[in-house]
Amino acid sequence: MIEIEQAEAQLSELDLLASMFPGVNELIVNDQLALAELKDCIEKRTMEGRSSKVYFTITMNLDIPEEAMVMFSLACVLPFKYPAVLPEITVRSVLLSRSQQAQLNTDLTTYLQKNCLGDVCILNATEWVREHASGYVSKDTTPSPAPGSTVQPVDLILTRLWIYSHHIYNKCKRKNILEWAKELSLSGFSMPGKPGVVCVEGPQSACEEFWSRLRKLNWKRILIRHREDIAFDGTTEEMERQRKFSVFEEKVFSVNGARGNHMDFGQLYQFLNGKGCGDVFQMFFGVEGQ
Repeated sequence: MIEIEQAEAQLSELDLLASMFPGVNELIVNDQLALAELKDCIEKRTMEGRSSKVYFTITMNLDIPEEAMVMFSLACVLPFKYPAVLPEITVRSVLLSRSQQAQLNTDLTTYLQKNCLGDVCILNATEWVREHASGYVSKDTTPSPAPGSTVQPVDLILTRLWIYSHHIYNKCKRKNILEWAKELSLSGFSMPGKPGVVCVEGPQSACEEFWSRLRKLNWKRILIRHREDIAFDGTTEEMERQRKFSVFEEKVFSVNGARGNHMDFGQLYQFLNGKGCGDVFQMFFGVEGQ
């Protein structure tokens, strides 16, 4: 399969997935820039100029025995040569411990390697997760406490950073933002343009690592406009439930301005308000959203 055929297979699969997961937030294309590059390359019949892998997230609510409906997310990255090579898929859920999540992802990769190499397989992966996820949730891999010991609650802090930049245009910076958020398991969004807005949320240490990397890039102006630190005296599951965003994605609203570089702030406000963050709009821009 030549490169252009691989690209066409990726786009066709995305169209199929969009029809299979039509609900709000069921399928989110995290990197809109990569998707635009993919479409442009197919239209021009050349892979020159393609710099980013397509990255999207599928969210499914599964019926797990002895639990309510549980959300599982599949973060999917399509290498340029996919489907000749396997996609990069990471399955996550608040019900999975780190070891359970690692085992599930290892077994999923093994299944895809044996049965799907050379063919598009994201839909196969979602079906495999539907059928097998409950088995990993029920496997208690947490060691029992030693006799006489007392299990101490863990002090956890969920941090949410609201970052303001004079502008975000550069493709490499936009790619870094998406890749670092994925690497650090942060949720939130980035809005390119002028001004640029980035929100990341997750464990405090991960957010601080993200900010440390981001601020070292060359910016005209960048700062943390607002910071939220929410302490929990309990489990990571409790902390995860307090996230406002289920994934990290790049949001591109209707553009305007002479250079087409200003996002529609009305759409931004509606997006934030829908996430329960409408009050942040005034902190950013000094006016009430509408």
